[in-house]
Amino acid sequence: MILPDKTIKLKYSFLGAGSRILIELERPQTVSSLWEKVRNFDEIKTFDRYLLILDFLYILDLIDFREGLLKKVRKDD
Repeated sequence: MILPDKTIKLKYSFLGAGSRILIELERPQTVSSLWEKVRNFDEIKTFDRYLLILDFLYILDLIDFREGLLKKVRKDD
């Protein structure tokens, strides 16, 4: 479920679905406004799965949640 394998396509893994969320997160936004943008994506579908994917991205330090807004973490090289 987190990573693709022979039964789960990349698109439906947390890794693939997380990349779709990151694309939509170009500017900081609330959890609910981002949900409205991604809720109809085939790889996300449910709010529970959406929250698990956000948790996954947060654990990987790819997103941050401050002052009620989600935003991408940008790392300087």
